[in-house]
Amino acid sequence: MEYFKNHPNQDIPHGPVVDWVTSEWIKDHPHPPRDPWRAIRKLHQEGKLIKIKKGVYRYSPELEENIDVWDFPPKVKEEILKRDGYRCVVCGRGIKDGVELVVDHIKPKDKGGTNDISNGQTLCMEHNLLKKNYFQTEAGKRFFIKLYEKAVANNDERMIKFCKAVFDAYDEFGINGHIPRPNGNGIDNKRKDKK
Repeated sequence: MEYFKNHPNQDIPHGPVVDWVTSEWIKDHPHPPRDPWRAIRKLHQEGKLIKIKKGVYRYSPELEENIDVWDFPPKVKEEILKRDGYRCVVCGRGIKDGVELVVDHIKPKDKGGTNDISNGQTLCMEHNLLKKNYFQTEAGKRFFIKLYEKAVANNDERMIKFCKAVFDAYDEFGINGHIPRPNGNGIDNKRKDKK
């Protein structure tokens, strides 16, 4: 944040920030910091930076003054945990099973999500980390792309047909259109209407 605060209202690629953070860090530590670009992304997710485009962020002093509380208030967290039976909504495990639970935003705050009960869900740490890597539907689509590529390599017509049907369902419902379907073997990036 120090770097961004020294350069307010400027569109800054993460490269110079990472270089500066690294040079400052190694003054007091024997090894360079791990993944400072992720820390930049986290500052954006916390509402402290504006994302201009991929890898470019801006700090606005006015924005920082108007940041909402980005985490659920303690009372709301407790209500969400209670509603979900103190168990992960994905796998059903809870504290009694030895897993740590977190209250997660279903729609992330940086994508317009709110801090009300309806936007919260209880997740175990494992499923929370999976969600942070990419949204569940994105994970599914990426899995089917890999499955499709293997099916093409193995000339498995049955699996190729199955994957095409899955991609059609993604297209039909407008889910994850930013992840292109594989090209080739009769598939393109747009769904062809069936007659």
